[in-house]
Amino acid sequence: MPSARQGSIRLFRFDGIDLFLHWSWFLVAAFEISNRTRRYSSLTWNVLEYLALFLIVMLHEFGHALACRQVGGTANQIVLWPLGGVAYVNPPPRPGATLWSIAAGPLVNVVLLPVLFVAGILSRWLGWAGAMPNVYALLRAVWFINLVLLIFNMLPIYPLDGGQILRSLLWFVIGRARSLMVAASIGLVGVAGFIILAFWIHSVWFAVLAVFMLMNCWGGLRQAQGLLRLAKLPRREGFACPRCKTAPPVGNLWKCGRCGQPFDTFQTGAVCPNCTAQFAVTQCLDCGELRPLSGWIVSTLVPAKV
Repeated sequence: MPSARQGSIRLFRFDGIDLFLHWSWFLVAAFEISNRTRRYSSLTWNVLEYLALFLIVMLHEFGHALACRQVGGTANQIVLWPLGGVAYVNPPPRPGATLWSIAAGPLVNVVLLPVLFVAGILSRWLGWAGAMPNVYALLRAVWFINLVLLIFNMLPIYPLDGGQILRSLLWFVIGRARSLMVAASIGLVGVAGFIILAFWIHSVWFAVLAVFMLMNCWGGLRQAQGLLRLAKLPRREGFACPRCKTAPPVGNLWKCGRCGQPFDTFQTGAVCPNCTAQFAVTQCLDCGELRPLSGWIVSTLVPAKV
């Protein structure tokens, strides 16, 4: 995934969420606009159509981010790039919270469908098809773009929204790690289909998408394996993550940022035994939250779900 801090331009901040635009978007936009079908009387309308695509993707990603915050997660950055958008969301490690954070994005497209459809019907009723053909064609094109984005995103291929929704639903039944492993494995089948389709229609974009999904599926499989190993470790009594309430595992699983040596931060009081570096915050290995060691409240052991 693209990094919000590498090669991206910060456009604005809304409700504490920074929106970034990757520099490559401009190159692809110029190429796509100049090579689109000439359904309009001037290139200006092609630009407006591409900007409408930009707006739909932006609203979709804000749907993810705002829903994640609604369930108590963190979401501070969105990056728009040629293949779509990425909302950097970190919902609480619960299937319901993850499901809502992911599903809210496609729901934005669902809401836009009737709005754009009514706008198209009204424009036809008002006679814009003859009086203002460019406006009428633009409304039809935007409705179609929104529909295609919705259908594409709902494909059950990880890491598309459909694949992540499938993973969240499986999480209720088979746990966090195994659901991710199943979704990523199914995603690999989808990647194979995209590769075949890319060669069949000679599409560079489908090939790039296939590579992107392959990298994410592979990363998902590795993450699932790590979660399975983590779940098998014994847990330390007397501590619990302030966010997910899970007791930390026992072992040298935290790495010192100064000397690089692994150590057990709960055993040493957040001090590296090798170089005596003191750490202000400790990361939860289950949900990724960073909190001071003193904030890890005493709680009954809560086993991690796999």
